Amino acid sequence: MKKYRGLVAALIAAFFYQPLCYARIDLPEAGNETPAGIARKQLFDDSWKFFLGDVPEARSKDFRDEGWRDLNLPHDWSIEGNISPKNPTGGGGGYFPAGVGWYRKTFQVPGEWKGKHISIYFEGVYMNSEVFINGRSLGIYPYGYSSFSYDLSPFLEFGQENVIAVRVDNSQQMNSRWYSGSGIYRHVWMMVTGPVHVAQWGVAISIPNVTSQKAAVQVTTRMKNETPVSQSIVLKALLWNKNSKNAGADQVKVELPANSEKEITQTIQVSNPLLWSLESPNLYQAQIQVLQDKKVVDDTQTAFGIRSIKFTAVNGFQLNGKTVKINGGCAHHDNGCLGAAAFDRAEERKVEQLKAAGFNAVRTSHNPPSEAFLNACDKLGMLVMDEAFDCWRKGKTKYDYAMYFDKWWSRDLGSMVLRDRNHPAVIMWSIGNEIPERSEPEAVNTAKMLADAIKKIDSTRPVTSAIVENGKDWTVFDPLMAVHDVAGYNYHLFAAPSDHQRAPSRMIVQTESYPKDAFTNWKLVQDNSYVIGDFVWTAIDYLGESGIGRWYYSGDVPGEHWEHDLFPWHAAYCGDIDLVGWRKPISHYRSMLYNNDEKLYMAVREPAPEPIDIKETWWSVWPTWESWTWPGAEGRKVQVEVYSKYPKVRLYLNNKLIDEQATTAEQQFKATFSVPYSPGILKAVGVESNKEVGSAMLQTAGIAATIKLTADRKEMLANGEDLVYVTIEITDRDGVFQPNAANRLHFKIDGPAVVAGIANADIKDTDPYVGDTRKAWHGRALAVIRSTLHAGDIKLMVSSPGLPESTISIKANTITAGTE
Repeated sequence: MKKYRGLVAALIAAFFYQPLCYARIDLPEAGNETPAGIARKQLFDDSWKFFLGDVPEARSKDFRDEGWRDLNLPHDWSIEGNISPKNPTGGGGGYFPAGVGWYRKTFQVPGEWKGKHISIYFEGVYMNSEVFINGRSLGIYPYGYSSFSYDLSPFLEFGQENVIAVRVDNSQQMNSRWYSGSGIYRHVWMMVTGPVHVAQWGVAISIPNVTSQKAAVQVTTRMKNETPVSQSIVLKALLWNKNSKNAGADQVKVELPANSEKEITQTIQVSNPLLWSLESPNLYQAQIQVLQDKKVVDDTQTAFGIRSIKFTAVNGFQLNGKTVKINGGCAHHDNGCLGAAAFDRAEERKVEQLKAAGFNAVRTSHNPPSEAFLNACDKLGMLVMDEAFDCWRKGKTKYDYAMYFDKWWSRDLGSMVLRDRNHPAVIMWSIGNEIPERSEPEAVNTAKMLADAIKKIDSTRPVTSAIVENGKDWTVFDPLMAVHDVAGYNYHLFAAPSDHQRAPSRMIVQTESYPKDAFTNWKLVQDNSYVIGDFVWTAIDYLGESGIGRWYYSGDVPGEHWEHDLFPWHAAYCGDIDLVGWRKPISHYRSMLYNNDEKLYMAVREPAPEPIDIKETWWSVWPTWESWTWPGAEGRKVQVEVYSKYPKVRLYLNNKLIDEQATTAEQQFKATFSVPYSPGILKAVGVESNKEVGSAMLQTAGIAATIKLTADRKEMLANGEDLVYVTIEITDRDGVFQPNAANRLHFKIDGPAVVAGIANADIKDTDPYVGDTRKAWHGRALAVIRSTLHAGDIKLMVSSPGLPESTISIKANTITAGTE
């Protein structure tokens, strides 16, 4: 027993301390193994066959698929296609292809699995998936963002080969207002348990009482007895902290009637709990063991965090008793050049980018995210508004979720809440976004129906939705807001003070805002306790909704993204962070407002190419760059923006003082200097008590001379799914970044890896995101390297005509199963 406990402790330690993407491997996880050594949850991502097109006979077990493409999941076939105005997804879907695709996997079912409960679990398939086992249909699941599973046990042939086939139908267009991707774009798992087992998503953990001295952890387990006779079990709950120490335990005897389900609640007191917070996101593991005749027949783990949340109009949102103002960003689910494919490392990097940009919260617009994304938010300390739907009964596009709402809302909402309820990062549930019928009485009934359904599963978090005005009196939404715990305002926070007079108990969060209104919204959040925060649209650029956030030049097609077809624009440029991960100047400004770790930043407003003007749109900010390289603008006045938390800033050009300006809250922490352009060194300096303190510098670059490669990691796992992100920057011969470089880049890779995607953040560039060549844009590009199942040394070589080739080395390491 001591040896067993030591092994469990070692495996739990590995779970806590390894990078997120390392946790998803085809090996037993700690506490997730049956007594016979069969992994309870087995990754089912590798060795699939794929065909783009509709082949109805592919459902048959005996279908010959030798000519089909071999691939490993996750997979998005849309991102692999050509961007074209002829594609039916249109501007909303980024002009990417869609259609119908088939997946097949042949696998052996060991004879020792006979008598087990075996199911297949899909984290997400976009969309209208139909799953077949050995030719038999298991069902159709329409919503592309829900997780779902099917029982395979009655249909498997033990000791023989079996075939899973999946038809994915994304041909009915348009069905989304943004890029959805197509295919099995999230993980697939095989689940193997005994007939007496913990149900899927069957563990619910809540913390009704929390102090720094103790916490009451309530563990509710839903047990299933799938046998025709009553079963006597012992249910054991063990809590492990991040140091692999047992933080508490409880066990209870339970009688399970034949063919039944039963919920059992256990309360465990934890002394001196390690609280989950934004700064210290401590996680625990709840290990649930089911024992019969003193033998473990089921063993599973659930991660959770000990923290308290509270929402009041008096103190706003409080985490562990302290008021936290939410600096949030909305984010769609795609991963840029990888499309919708939810690689663990891609999801973790997205959260890392949000943290680095100063955000403390994210709204999953407008659908449930991947499990990997929520795991990363738990691990890194990022609050989440978990959102279910973009529409209810009235649709926004011809084939969207309104087609399925009445029949499927309960299953889809239940799937989200049951799956995500134990994530400490999740602090709010959102039931919708800009619902078309929002001003009608029926919307109030629907919202109450959805909120009540959530509260039956989880009553610990508030329910909200995003409401936008529709040309009517704003007060028409009062009845709708009254059935929400927190009222979500899209672009309407200016009404909060007057609304507070009318509805003083209302708590408000701005669920979407324009990037250019950062200071105004920050001030409203700071000055009003009942306003808990703001979510900007958006945190990160995304594919689809083509042209939102664009600026344009006089003579170009005018107006907003919904008014015209704006091809070749195929993505959104309203994010604080672009598609290669570069933080735009607005990101530094917003972070400076909410945080104290960044105090000075400088960028230059792009000068309009006279006599042509630059035009802005609703979601845009003026194109502003970290650049003092403006050939052809010599002698012209350019506008230099300095964002500062110092009382004053001074600006120098080539060591000559240009001017000094105040940068207090009265100036919105911003100074603008009009400077005749001259090459050299531009320097901004913070001034405090008449002393120069911090500084920021921009230097004129010479012609492009070198290719600089920077990898986010130098090692990766040879698991077929790990990623390394390589940033490409063009510099002059002195190593100064060349912000105007647009060199054509060519990518070549040697070793056990592939280039999974390439990007340059230019959302008018229609070069494929999957390929071996791409232009730099404003001096930058990005390559994403994906591991294979083989270990070894990897070299990425990047070349460009007229420049010396650059190489970077990465190592793929073999997966190990832990320590003794």
